Amino acid sequence: MMKFTGANILSVDQFNREAIEHVFRIADQMEPYAHRRKRTRVLDGAILGNLFFEPSTRTRVSFGTAFNLLGGEVRETTGMESSALAKGESLFDTARVLSSYSDIIAMRHPKAGSVAEFAEGSRVPVINGGDGANEHPTQALLDLYTIEKELAHHGCQIDGMHICMLGDLKYGRTVHSLSKLLCMYKNIRLTFISPPELAMPQYICDALTNAGHQVTVTAELSGSLDADIVYQTRIQQERFNSLEEAEQYRGRFRLNNEIYTRHYKPNTVIMHPLPRDSRAEANELDNDLNQNPNLAIFRQADNGVLIRMALFAATLGVEHLVSRYDTDVIWYSDKASS
Repeated sequence: MMKFTGANILSVDQFNREAIEHVFRIADQMEPYAHRRKRTRVLDGAILGNLFFEPSTRTRVSFGTAFNLLGGEVRETTGMESSALAKGESLFDTARVLSSYSDIIAMRHPKAGSVAEFAEGSRVPVINGGDGANEHPTQALLDLYTIEKELAHHGCQIDGMHICMLGDLKYGRTVHSLSKLLCMYKNIRLTFISPPELAMPQYICDALTNAGHQVTVTAELSGSLDADIVYQTRIQQERFNSLEEAEQYRGRFRLNNEIYTRHYKPNTVIMHPLPRDSRAEANELDNDLNQNPNLAIFRQADNGVLIRMALFAATLGVEHLVSRYDTDVIWYSDKASS
């Protein structure tokens, strides 16, 4: 199994199935802390450098929340314009300096390969929070963790499932990273639905086929009737050459209750990495799905904290010490007993 302690987490290519399952079992152990039923001080005195040079809400906040829940402190930099990078400083120099202020760093940057470049200069472990159109490994892990939990609820498992990925599959780094992880599982059917211009890259399809999976590429919703998971993606407007180019695809593949009922099983799980584009011209996931028990998008977001807690604990080598430093949460206990 891969060595976690002191390691950078830059790509899903670092993981094998044993390592994935190791992270998932640590994540399971984090539930009482993530739900604030208990608290742990296992990372008391540790500092996370949370460096987000590209807009983010869930990923940035969940990284910080995960570290706080393990007892650590968080220092943040947001936006390229507020950093020395805007003055021409190299990623290497930035890494050498900021890593001296931190025990671990989570980073997002708009340029592909930038987080790996930063890690070369860092003195502490670096976790990739998304590097352009390249990868988003922690999102892929939380997506796969969500799939495992949602399928288990229906008495199913990842091996042998049918997953439908829908929308912008060309620029969607979340589906690229998730597809790479699925190569480590068995006998999966994948249906990729998108405009031809936004199709899943061929190298991803080839990797899945070489792993023994069945891949269908189509521009039609039909054919996904027996999918166990439908994973919708946002049109990645920031990856296009112009707003006008992105606009021609916005709203092409929508999912609402009527479409869901017509094309999917009654227990097909609905996923989306968020944010979902709820503007009228896009409306990727309609609000009429909000009360559907199979809409897992918010459970998916919640799982991000569990996975990031697990990665922090494993990378800093304290996963076996978490419960040793835990205590009850006073306000939670008082609330529960009132």
